[in-house]
Amino acid sequence: MLDPRPRLTHTVSRAARTTHRGVKAICTPAGLRGTATELAWITAHGALYPFGLSAEKRREKARDELDRFTVGDLPPVQRGLVLGDVVAAGTPIVLVHGLVDNRSIFTLLRRALRRRGFGRVITLNYSPLTQDVRTVAERLGALIERTCEETGYERVHVVGHSLGGLIARYYVQRLGGDARVHTLCTLGSPHGGTSAARFVPQRLVRQLRPGSDLLTELAAPAPGLRTRFVAFWSDLDQLIVPKRAARIDHPDLAARNVLLHGVGHMSLPIDGRVVREIAALLAHLDEHGGTLTAGVTPLGTAGTATPLTSPNGPTGVVGQPAVRITSR
Repeated sequence: MLDPRPRLTHTVSRAARTTHRGVKAICTPAGLRGTATELAWITAHGALYPFGLSAEKRREKARDELDRFTVGDLPPVQRGLVLGDVVAAGTPIVLVHGLVDNRSIFTLLRRALRRRGFGRVITLNYSPLTQDVRTVAERLGALIERTCEETGYERVHVVGHSLGGLIARYYVQRLGGDARVHTLCTLGSPHGGTSAARFVPQRLVRQLRPGSDLLTELAAPAPGLRTRFVAFWSDLDQLIVPKRAARIDHPDLAARNVLLHGVGHMSLPIDGRVVREIAALLAHLDEHGGTLTAGVTPLGTAGTATPLTSPNGPTGVVGQPAVRITSR
């Protein structure tokens, strides 16, 4: 009979190291500010949550999109994007929320994107009782197909928070969604799983455990994908254990991983740095994923570089230089 003590010792040691890194991240000026912001946003989000339970109204989405023949009434930022690149301004952006959440998590992000000139920002609501990532991925695919038919655009952008990023990635990788999704931005999504999921014996949460059948499926070869990926991850994310599991490390995917300091899991969709990065990225990408404006980091192509390292450890960036955003 094998002695379980070495394995137990290794597990305890790993947990201790993870806890130490988490405490170290919190006990910094950025960490303290991030923790305060996280608590404040959780309180505000709790008040907004009931308003996000209902499905998005179709006329609300179309209100400012149809019959626009003038830009004179638009603010300067919106007018600049519409005049500079009408395709970028009109390309639909689909937002996908996380576990036991709803579209209210994107209240500020959606408003910020619209202020910057993006006219079509759509949210997918799914039930908190959902039991399978694959089922929601199929619903996402149906919404995107319907959106493309209604708008005439062949491709969309997707932003997924937490589980929402994993749902969108499954759609892109396993359901042929790369034909429709130009760019996928994930915010604190457990691409490598999270050890925190081991403590919740629910079917959907079990899919988020490291080594699950779902994550094994996503780790399989995926050659020729056209979608570009940007994964935002934070050293203050309480739900992703270890934190680096929110990066995308896949040799076949054109991915860029963006490290943020001092941003909690629930605060990622409201962080100003995240909003600015997403808006700049989606405003200046051509149909092949290149950039139209100097100074905007291109996404590159998959398989052109190996993961890089920094003085603080591996960055996990595939095919693209490391990006690190610190608080300002």
